[in-house]
Amino acid sequence: MPDAPQQPEQQPKKSGKLVLVVVAALMIIEGVAVVVVMKLTSGGRDAQAKIVGKDEADAESFAEVQLLAGRFQNMTTGRVWDWEVELHLKVRNKNMDRVRRTLDNRSAEIRAGIATIIRRAPHTQLKEPERRSITRQVHALMDEVLGLDPLGESYIGEVLVPVLDGYPADF
Repeated sequence: MPDAPQQPEQQPKKSGKLVLVVVAALMIIEGVAVVVVMKLTSGGRDAQAKIVGKDEADAESFAEVQLLAGRFQNMTTGRVWDWEVELHLKVRNKNMDRVRRTLDNRSAEIRAGIATIIRRAPHTQLKEPERRSITRQVHALMDEVLGLDPLGESYIGEVLVPVLDGYPADF
């Protein structure tokens, strides 16, 4: 008999389930390894944050305090004008208590000084877009009333004039 062609031996098929089990086991082992490495190398458990210089920064920051709001007259044009005025001061937080006490104790003197500034101001100064003349005069008045701090600097950072509106009184 002639030799029969040899058929290759058929290897039994591996189950698809076995491959899935092996891949799943490898993924689980890899996940556990990543978690263990991260736990061992992380040092954030005992870390605490401390903000350095926050108190000093707060003391050096500015806050606004209202100086006054009211109506004053000006007659420099030969006509009576009523001026509605609102003034605020920018003051460092470290100086706020002293400034507030002085504003409370000397409020009549401050109001009289500002009334004098408004009454004597030429109409052109009162109509300035940036209000530089008025803010400069009020700043000088407040430096006179408050004095200077121990370092020789003004307690006032800036004078703010949000409202300075004039209307003829006979209008």
